[in-house]
Amino acid sequence: MQLSDRVTGAVLMALGAAAALAGSRLPAVPGQDVGPAAFPLLIGSGLIICGALIAFGIGRSFEVPEEPAAGPGPWRLGGLRALVPPVLLLFYVLASERLGFLITGAIMVFIATLALGARPRLAVPLAVVAPLLVHLAFYKLLRVPLPAGLLSAPW
Repeated sequence: MQLSDRVTGAVLMALGAAAALAGSRLPAVPGQDVGPAAFPLLIGSGLIICGALIAFGIGRSFEVPEEPAAGPGPWRLGGLRALVPPVLLLFYVLASERLGFLITGAIMVFIATLALGARPRLAVPLAVVAPLLVHLAFYKLLRVPLPAGLLSAPW
């Protein structure tokens, strides 16, 4: 069954609105600039924007039709690609305390980008930069400690 982009976009917009509404009802924490409502509001707003872009077909002209693969390459997982996120989540649970967030995050980003079809030339810089930015956001903005492990953050 194929759903139209308008239906998918509308569902994403509704999900984002529900997340933003639920987040806006969370009580503020005294003495902190950023409370528990910030993250759901941010995610909800992002879902609303992305859902609207999908529903209105913005960016459709940038899509390139996929060419059939000549043969199975090392990262051509086919239907098994759907298992990459849960396997990476399980890997994070098992490895983050020992390795730390930065190393575990770098491994996860590298594997995810390769599994989604990126070239190593793009996957390596993403694997270096993305965990640093996520750690910075959690540590400085949200004040949530992440496991240090073998490599602690520079801040």
